[in-house]
Amino acid sequence: MSSQPRPNPTPPPRQQNKQPWLWHVVLLNDQEHTDTYVIRMMQELFNVPGEKAMQIAELVDAHGRAVVFTAHKELAELKRDQILGYGRDPQVSICKGSMSAIIEPTREEDGQK
Repeated sequence: MSSQPRPNPTPPPRQQNKQPWLWHVVLLNDQEHTDTYVIRMMQELFNVPGEKAMQIAELVDAHGRAVVFTAHKELAELKRDQILGYGRDPQVSICKGSMSAIIEPTREEDGQK
């Protein structure tokens, strides 16, 4: 038997499942909610000042969507769920429920800011 130490094989590097670190919460436009509803929701759920909430309402109206929050995935999911559960717009009789929202991963360059 030889007394030489055995080479210590290094394990192959683990393939890392690289998930985006940051996720956007995206508010989607519809015709059942007023700007007043969007402004109130942004102030209550995201604690944004009135002027910023108004800008978000205008953005979602003009472009059909607006990024309203960016965070790690679990917090983004929570904020999306809060939007989905916010309730109907009492100013619109045909309104059946909350606005729609999704989360989407940030692009790499977004995450570098």
